[in-house]
Amino acid sequence: MMDTALAVAFVAVSLAQIMAMVRLIKGPAIGDRILAIDTMTINAIALLVLLGIWGGTQLYFEGALIFAMLGFISTVAYARFVLRGDIIE
Repeated sequence: MMDTALAVAFVAVSLAQIMAMVRLIKGPAIGDRILAIDTMTINAIALLVLLGIWGGTQLYFEGALIFAMLGFISTVAYARFVLRGDIIE
């Protein structure tokens, strides 16, 4: 039962990752592309957590935490750059 749930989750998150990639490529506005990058970060975190559950190791969970922090900082920095033209005032 758990293997089936993990397989469905892998497919769903992978499909969401592909759809976010399409939005990143086709996004008509820069805001859409920033949102797509943020969504791809969240999907990557979900994939890391699913890998951790599947592998039975906590190494992926720590990697997911680090990736979440870097994803948040990069999204904020990119949004500030688009809005203000610089990252550090």
